[in-house]
Order: sequence, then C-alpha cells, then structure tokens
Amino acid sequence: MPSYRTGTVTKLLSERAGLQRVEVDGRPAYVLTQLIGPVALRDRVVVNTTAVELGLGTGGWDVVHWNLERDEWSEPGPGHEMKLRYTSLQVDAGVSTPPETQQARIGAPMVACFLHSQVAAVAAAFKHVAPEATLAYVMTEGGALPLAISDLVPDLIRVGWLDVTVTAGQAFGGQREAVNVVHALQLAADCDAVVVGMGPGSLGTDSPIGFSGLEVATVLGLGALAREPIVALRWSDADTRERHRGLSHHSVTALKLTQGPVVVPVPKGAPHPKVGEHEVVEVEVPDVGALFAKAGLDVRTMGRTPAEDPGFFAYAGAAGVVAAERTQ
Repeated sequence: MPSYRTGTVTKLLSERAGLQRVEVDGRPAYVLTQLIGPVALRDRVVVNTTAVELGLGTGGWDVVHWNLERDEWSEPGPGHEMKLRYTSLQVDAGVSTPPETQQARIGAPMVACFLHSQVAAVAAAFKHVAPEATLAYVMTEGGALPLAISDLVPDLIRVGWLDVTVTAGQAFGGQREAVNVVHALQLAADCDAVVVGMGPGSLGTDSPIGFSGLEVATVLGLGALAREPIVALRWSDADTRERHRGLSHHSVTALKLTQGPVVVPVPKGAPHPKVGEHEVVEVEVPDVGALFAKAGLDVRTMGRTPAEDPGFFAYAGAAGVVAAERTQ
C-alpha cells in the first residue's frame, strides 16, 4: 500500500521544465509540475513516501502528491488523449501528429536499450561517428513514466546528442507524445536514427522473465516494421550479481524471444556472445568515457563510471556506432 504524509516545503533546490526538486521538512522530494503545478517555499504539501520507505534503488526522493495551499489547479492540455489513465493523476497529454515533411524511413536504424544509462552511450558514439545525423529518443513505459524525471535527457539535448524526444504508451512529457512504440517511431520519421529505451529505473524480480527490460524483445520485433532493429547488449565487467556479469541474462532472454533477425553490435576484439541466429557485427568503439568527459557529462550505471565498468558503456557504444554507420 502507498504511504503519504503532509509537510512543509523548506527549500527549493532546482527547477526545470516539468520538474521541481525541493526539500519537505528537510527530506528531498520532487514535484511533477505538469501534473500538480509548482510549489513555493513554506507551502504545505502531501508527499508520497513509499519508494523511500521501501529503500528502492530509484528512491531517495519523496514525490509531492498535492499542494494544500490551493483548492484547485488546472492547466489545459493539447488534446483529450489521456496518459496515466484511470489514476488520480491522469493527464490530457495529447497525441502528436507525424511530421509532414518526410515519410517514415523504412530500414533506417533503431537501437533498443535495456537501461536508461545505455541511451547516453549510444548517443555519444552515434554523434561521434555521424555528427550531422539526427537522433531521436523514444522513452517507453518500462521505467519512470515522466520524462521530466530524467537528469540524463536534458544533458544529452544540451550537448546536441539528442534531437527529438518521444514518450510512448503511459510515459509522458516528451516533445512528442505517442500511443505506443510503433506510433513513436512514426513520430520520429524525420530523424535519421532512433534509440528506444525505458526511463530511469527498472524492475527486476531475480527470475528468468520477471524484469522490465524484457520489453526489448517486443521493441525489436515491432521496430522491424519500420526500422532496422539493433540491440544495445547489456554487458558488465563489474556487476556483483553473477546473472549480470558479462552478458546479462536480460540480453540473452530478450534475444531468444525476439522475432526476426536483429543486428548485435560488439566492440572489436571483445567476447562474442551466443545470440542464436542474430547478426553479430564487430566495430571500433570510441572511448565513451572520454566523450562524456569532453562534453562535461557525468554518466553512470548503477553508480559506476565508465572507468569502473568499461564493458557496459563499450557494448552500448557499439550499437551507436553501427546505427551511425547505417545512416550514411
């Protein structure tokens, strides 16, 4: 069951489109301003404390549920299409229309990721190899639903590594809103390549198929309708969990369930994983950590830097390289 409490906003930490970070009685919390509007210093608010109390990996922050200083709040949306449907926070996010200037690029590359942090490595390598090519990010509903939660995406946009954001399914807050992943790919038809992956956070149950990253199998299969599917393998040199050391069981399971051929990039000279009938492609991968540093970005996975887990970023970077090469 969820847990709530009331408190007072004691500090305003930061603010960007769709998100405020604050302290409520000294505890960190965030406000999804698209859903409940902004808060001010000394406002009394209702806070959802469930994730912090459970000690979740994506926790550490409470979520402001409502501002008690106002009796009502309304901000008209762009349409009547709802996201977060049938919850008390349902929002008329609207649905975008496909770009009129260009037809969908049949066969153009699409990279599917298992974790949000992989998106940064894909984008870094992609723009390094093809700096003039355009890259869209499609955020699925497998992790966080509000795109505003991501600290990574605004940084990638700021340094020019992402050109368009699309939120699919119940995810919301992208520059373009899609009903599902295939619709999202259509909305990104004006971009040379697309990277698809969940937002921050993922759910796993320590079971063969009980993990949110299994969506990659569906994304790869559906993506093949409009794009060439490429997978960013989840690999780790440093994960303490045996099931994620080397090639993660998430990658193995998803590829077994993927219908149709998929391009599987690996860094040149790196171990070749067993991926069934899928096409393994070896490529030279730039130093992803160095690209982050040059751009002034601090990107981590599970708290680990590229220096601490080089394989994770290299395998994801390999997918970015292949995508870039196939736009040329």
